[in-house]
Amino acid sequence: MTHGMTTNDAVTGVAAEAGRSRLDFGKAAGKAFRALIGFDAAAREGLDPALVELIQIRASHLNHCAYCLHMHTSDARKAGESEERLHMVAVWREARHFFTEKEQAALALTEAVTLVADGGVPDDVYAEAAARFDERELAQVLALICTINTWNRVALATGKVAGTDERR
Repeated sequence: MTHGMTTNDAVTGVAAEAGRSRLDFGKAAGKAFRALIGFDAAAREGLDPALVELIQIRASHLNHCAYCLHMHTSDARKAGESEERLHMVAVWREARHFFTEKEQAALALTEAVTLVADGGVPDDVYAEAAARFDERELAQVLALICTINTWNRVALATGKVAGTDERR
């Protein structure tokens, strides 16, 4: 970092540089972008906001999407999520006592769907999620997993910089 430059100045500079080299997906594909926003909003409908953030955080870990990880951990904090739980999401299997059985089932399903090319969605993972969520909730969780994976890919492909949040 240059002398006299704040972290925010550095992030803004990196974001400006990235912005010159990558397209603005929202502007370039406005209809697709608005459809994705609508899909995301529909996926969240009726789900516990804490669960929504846990799913988005875990998928963002797995996809190495720092932009989305920063955004969703910030959102989770604003919604009252504890630092302890946020720190444990990446290692939830070793820290199960931090999460409800329903959250654990959602995190396992998130991992399986996000890493689907590594072995599909195992029957036991699906069965556990189906036992914890009613059919409508399970469909919503699956839709949310799909949307965050899409957002992660858009953010990574377009060079979004962690610490910048273009929703505001």
